[in-house]
This record gives sequence, C-alpha cells and structure tokens, in this order.
Amino acid sequence: MTVQAKERLVVIVGPTSVGKTELSLQLAEQYQGEIISGDSMQVYRGMDIGTAKATPAELTKVPHHLIDILDPDEEYSVALFQESATRLITEINERGKLPMIVGGTGLYIEAVTHRFQFANAQQDLELRDRLQKLAEIDGVEELHRRLADVDPLTAERLHPNDVKRVIRALEIYQLTGMRMSDYQHRAEYSPYDLLIIGLTMEREKLYERINQRVDLMIEAGLVEEVRRLLDLGYGSAHTSMQGLGYKELIPYLYGEIPLEKAVNDIKQRTRHFAKRQLSWFRRMSEIQWFDVTEPDDRPKVVQTIKQIMAGKFPQLPNI
Repeated sequence: MTVQAKERLVVIVGPTSVGKTELSLQLAEQYQGEIISGDSMQVYRGMDIGTAKATPAELTKVPHHLIDILDPDEEYSVALFQESATRLITEINERGKLPMIVGGTGLYIEAVTHRFQFANAQQDLELRDRLQKLAEIDGVEELHRRLADVDPLTAERLHPNDVKRVIRALEIYQLTGMRMSDYQHRAEYSPYDLLIIGLTMEREKLYERINQRVDLMIEAGLVEEVRRLLDLGYGSAHTSMQGLGYKELIPYLYGEIPLEKAVNDIKQRTRHFAKRQLSWFRRMSEIQWFDVTEPDDRPKVVQTIKQIMAGKFPQLPNI
C-alpha cells in the first residue's frame, strides 16, 4: 500500500517590519512559490498603505493569494482563513508549485499548520450588544478582566483592545459554559511536510524599523487613505478599521487629537504588537529562527535558508 505523501508547505513568520516580504519574494522567485498572505488585514480592499501590502510591482513577480478579497465592511475570521488557506495549499501543490504562507498573525498561522478546531457556538446578538455597551461604559479593560476570570488562556492571547474577539469569547462561555480555549485544539503534529522560517531582530533595531515604517506610511499617504475610507462610510464600528494605523488616525481626522499624537500612538501600539507576535511565535518549537539584525549578514542568512529548503525539498525546481 502506497503511503500518501504530505503536501509541502513553507511558512515565514516574524514580527512586523522584520523583512518577511523581501525574503518571501526572493524564495518564491527561485523555487516557483506562490504566496498566501497570513495577515488578517491584507484581505481588505482599499487598505493598502496601513497594512503594508506588497507593492503592485512585487505582486506581479509571483502569484499572491488572500489579498484584496473583501470590502472593509465584510467580516473575516481565523476560521475563514483556515478554510481558504488549506484549499489553496492543496491547489498550489497540485500545480507543482510551492505554497508559502507569509505573515505575522500567529493564530492564523497555527490554525493552518496544526489544524486548530474552532468553536461553532451559536450567536446571541442581544448578549453581544450588552457586552459592547459594557466596554463603552466601563472600559475595554473591565471587559477583558471578565474574560480573564473565566478563560485566562484566551485572555492572555487577546489584547484588551480586541473587543470583538473578547466579546466572542465571553459569548461562547455564556452560551455553552465552555471556554474558547477548550474548543481550540492544536494537533500535535502538522499534517504538512512543513518548514517554518522565523525572522527576528534585536529589539531596539526592530523598534527603530517600526518607527521608520510608520513615518514612511504617513509620507506615502496613510492619512488620505483613512480619510477616503471614512468618506466611503467605513468607520470605527467595522473590524477592519480597528487595525493598526487606521484606528489611531480616526480621532485625528475627526479633530479630536493632533496628528503627532496619532502617529506616536501608531508607533507605540505597533511596537507592542510586535512584542505580542514574538511571544506567540516563541511558543512554536517548530520554527527555525534567523537573526537579521545586521544588514550585512542577510545574504548569508538567505543562503542558509536556501540550503535548508533544498535539503528538505530536494524536488524543488531551482531556477
């Protein structure tokens, strides 16, 4: 009886601004890869600068998937990503190409690499409305504290500002008596022939790159991008507009805070986000880490990664 070969999958992870896009393009061009975005925000049309999407020129170099597939008022979830990415991995392998998930949303990555199972509990819109009002009146920290009381594992994973998911976790507990963390089962072994590459960098250098990237986003027209989205009717009520770079600029555009404060808020929250990303990925023992702090070391790092890929996937085309 012939044993079915596992589908190949390469994943590139790391904190925001570390250089994942550049590496993914290099590897995809050499090994006929197709890139699946593992970012929870790049799915939205019209949200380009703040989500640091690949440029039009970069998108033409190799096929990209799960970018610009939804309008900003449409809902997206880790379960939808899992379904789409799993299907794409099979299709890309069947074409003889190499699927590569690239992104920094840890839950999204593990949902695919280790087949998380998610809660399918029913919804209670009235309960959601009450919890939303609680967040508005008593603050998001109080809502998060309530979650920590009943589901500390999920509370540790979710930031207090992630109100939508905090409410969903409380909703599941109220409706089923079970915690969201009880529903999310991680397979011990990946179903894929898997290689996970992690990029890291000294914290001060990473924070410097984050600050520079935010400044470049502002120069590239991020304020105008957010203003255009507001003019189209998208606002704080939409999950998409809670993303980094969008949420902070809305008060500025409403005249509530100066631009300098909005920009500083983006930088600070992005630095905190990078720290949470690293905390999540550090728990994944399968990741092979590479330090890219020094630009001069990067060619050597890329060459080492290519050698690892060639050893793991000897059938890869090398062009």
